[in-house]
Amino acid sequence: MNPHVLEVARALDGFVAAIFVLAGLGIIMARQMRGTLYLFILHSLMLTASAVVLGVTLDSIHLGLVAVITFFTKVLAVPLVLVWTTGSSAYQRREVEQVLSIPFSILIAAGLALVAWVVTNPLINAIPDHPFAAINLTTGMMAVFFGAFTVAVRREGVAQLMGLFVMESGAFFASISIVNDLTIIAEIAAAVDVPIAALVIGLLIRNVHKLTGGTRVGSMAELRERH
Repeated sequence: MNPHVLEVARALDGFVAAIFVLAGLGIIMARQMRGTLYLFILHSLMLTASAVVLGVTLDSIHLGLVAVITFFTKVLAVPLVLVWTTGSSAYQRREVEQVLSIPFSILIAAGLALVAWVVTNPLINAIPDHPFAAINLTTGMMAVFFGAFTVAVRREGVAQLMGLFVMESGAFFASISIVNDLTIIAEIAAAVDVPIAALVIGLLIRNVHKLTGGTRVGSMAELRERH
């Protein structure tokens, strides 16, 4: 592999990774559901871009398929499914329901980013033959932590669902740097499972909204079986 080409590709992937991390952080900070949805689309778009960069640089047709699948499922299908199932009204009101304040959440997110770097550093040193591992492994682990933190601090069902998808995208962002030859079964599974999850959970959230008048997680405890 041409060292100059690899250097340029790593720089480009690093830029994509930076936006990927910022989008994940933005999902934690966003005060509106519409903003959360747009940031999730950006997050998924950066995962697609990283797969394209790695696929072209490593000459991997599998990563090219991953990029196409990710674009059509997470950038297009999942947002459309979420808006259709939960209703557009869920993305038109201000999102204020969260456990911690925004400044404190940012401080914790910074700590989680540091933990991600510490955790992945030994793994990176153990696989020096993967040129993009140093970027994608750390970035992916940060996204996993950010997604888990989003689930923990958000009180809205839709926002928590976004956090789960951020975790899945983070794991995928990390894996494409060390596994460049995913089987067609894994690629098809990736194309199907996420939209189906969005459909099922979105329909559940819509039913909760009809019964309680909102999508706040705490209100779900108020549901009673109707005879």
